[in-house]
Amino acid sequence: MIGIYEEQVNQIPYLHIVKSENYNIELPTIIYFHGFTSAKEQNLPIAYMLAQKGFRVLLPESLYHGERSNGLTDKQLQMSFWNIVIQNVQDLEELRSVLLENNWLLEDKLGIAGTSMGGITTSAALAKYNWVRAAAIMMGSPKITDYANALIGNFKKYGELPISDNQLQQLLTEIEAMDLSRHVNTLDQRPVMFWHGDKDPVVPFEHSFLFYQEVKDTYLDQQNIKFIKEPGVGHKVSLNGYQEATKWFEKHLL
Repeated sequence: MIGIYEEQVNQIPYLHIVKSENYNIELPTIIYFHGFTSAKEQNLPIAYMLAQKGFRVLLPESLYHGERSNGLTDKQLQMSFWNIVIQNVQDLEELRSVLLENNWLLEDKLGIAGTSMGGITTSAALAKYNWVRAAAIMMGSPKITDYANALIGNFKKYGELPISDNQLQQLLTEIEAMDLSRHVNTLDQRPVMFWHGDKDPVVPFEHSFLFYQEVKDTYLDQQNIKFIKEPGVGHKVSLNGYQEATKWFEKHLL
């Protein structure tokens, strides 16, 4: 039987999904981040698929979402987007520590994945942490500096930014430090899968596809990098996308 456990570490709530009989056994583990204005519970379908295959799965709650919501307005939440991504990346260290302290992680076999904002988090985690063994970026952008500048441009069209120029520059510096497209060498041949619908109106399809085209020939083993394009699909991961991500981790971490 697959169990779903509500747990928390340092004010980070997460769902822990694993075959009940394997709860205290070291296992390959996937940490999956949800999207903007979503919640951890919405990723239970892929967590179940992964747990069925023998993975341990953690679904963390992002800052200002779900159990961590603090009543921000929609505009305040939108303005906090990059702070949430940065916090996600920091939270990842805490979650890994929990895995290690409880002897839950088998041989450092830790995969990271996420949808939309969670996919952006995943690309940033690849740039920052060399202990991420494999990743699946689901309609996320690995070109996060470009994406941040585009979002900032949109905000400026509809009014002034509620932060100073100095604060904005500091934020962009933090983003650039985690920008996978600016730190391609950090990939270091690690298995990465991209999934993206080519009609996505929210996160540009071109960001992930162009990045894939730029880096694929640097891989000595072409089996370690993959791009799945779904024609006609917008900003929603299909069942096929989740199944492909499950197969990806099954291939590279089990």
